[in-house]
Amino acid sequence: MNAFDLSAHTARRELGAVVDAADGDDLVTAFARAVWSVLIEPGDGVAGALVAALGPAEALARVIESPSRRAAEAAASADLTPEQFAQGCGRWRPRLDGAESALATARRAGVQLVTPEDEAWPLRALDLGPHAPLCLWVRGDPRAVGARLGAVAIVGARAASSYGEHVAAEIAAECAADGTTVYSGAAYGIDAAAHGAALSVGGATVAVMAGGVDRVYPIGNRDLIERIAATGAVIAEVACGTAPTKHRFLARNRLIAALADATVVVEAGWRSGSLNTAHHAQDLGRPLGVVPGPVTSATSMGCHRLLRAGNCTCVTGTDDVRELLGERTGALVGGGAAAEGDAYTGERTRVLDALSARSARATDEVARRAGFTVGQAAALLGLLELEGRAERRAAGWVQRATAAPPRSRQATLW
Repeated sequence: MNAFDLSAHTARRELGAVVDAADGDDLVTAFARAVWSVLIEPGDGVAGALVAALGPAEALARVIESPSRRAAEAAASADLTPEQFAQGCGRWRPRLDGAESALATARRAGVQLVTPEDEAWPLRALDLGPHAPLCLWVRGDPRAVGARLGAVAIVGARAASSYGEHVAAEIAAECAADGTTVYSGAAYGIDAAAHGAALSVGGATVAVMAGGVDRVYPIGNRDLIERIAATGAVIAEVACGTAPTKHRFLARNRLIAALADATVVVEAGWRSGSLNTAHHAQDLGRPLGVVPGPVTSATSMGCHRLLRAGNCTCVTGTDDVRELLGERTGALVGGGAAAEGDAYTGERTRVLDALSARSARATDEVARRAGFTVGQAAALLGLLELEGRAERRAAGWVQRATAAPPRSRQATLW
């Protein structure tokens, strides 16, 4: 594929059966969005602002051009500084060569592309503003993603207790039986219990993945994920072939929170990733429900932490969840998107994800993997070195193991 060719002919050839669009302009728009999903990391607000200002195809054309006056005009039209635009190009251009492979993988896997121009697009995602996904890759029924009926996110600990799995399954089953779509992340524990219960009553459930939808993760949930794809949808904002990394899991959490009308945390440890999802829900103005657990349970420490902080509802059953869903009117919450410096952007986490604990990697290779310019990657590597989390060697950089954080006094008492 010629990465500079944004013609309808190229779009039709590369997208194949991946989209329903027949009109040439629609195909080019969808094609540009598909390429963007290869170039950017989830939640890239610079790319989001550029696409919103110029449209996907024109924004992509400006990025792949050589530096010119048109580039400066592009930055100005999106209220970006020339530095922001230049740094964005430095992050995105090295990934252009991967677009052809990603689209070929999507065609082979029978994956569908859903864009904001489609009827199946989930309007709730718009609440993320410039950090919203530019497209979604879907295995299964795209209509399950854009359903206008109620949607609830049920999240929690991977190492869940039997109590937590029971509560998650009960809430998910009753909500799904009422016609509410159950969203979660297809992980072990609470996620799996929620998805499985929704399926058991013939309800709709959607799994939001941190990597490409062609990659089953975790592998132990293969059968569950295949069942979700057969009756609901498995979705991701990153292109096929993309590996799930810690940063992408954090970014995925914001999408789970945005796609649901309310989020319910069933079990969560003191530093659980589910707390990240909860905070995104609060930032977006979504109702947040939290299930209390035994005071002696480490897997409920995060839940109790949320309940003490307030701004959430104590959930003891499905009726509480229905009340939460009733609070959500469906109106857009503009301006609720998390700031670019929030956890899901996690610049240092992205660099750590790009490092290996065994093989040294050069700075430019780390930059390419993390989606930064070489200068940005070098600066972040320096910070990580000071923190003792990265080590510079003759052949490049490696990730250093860090000691476990000290247990809190509360955890010791429990």
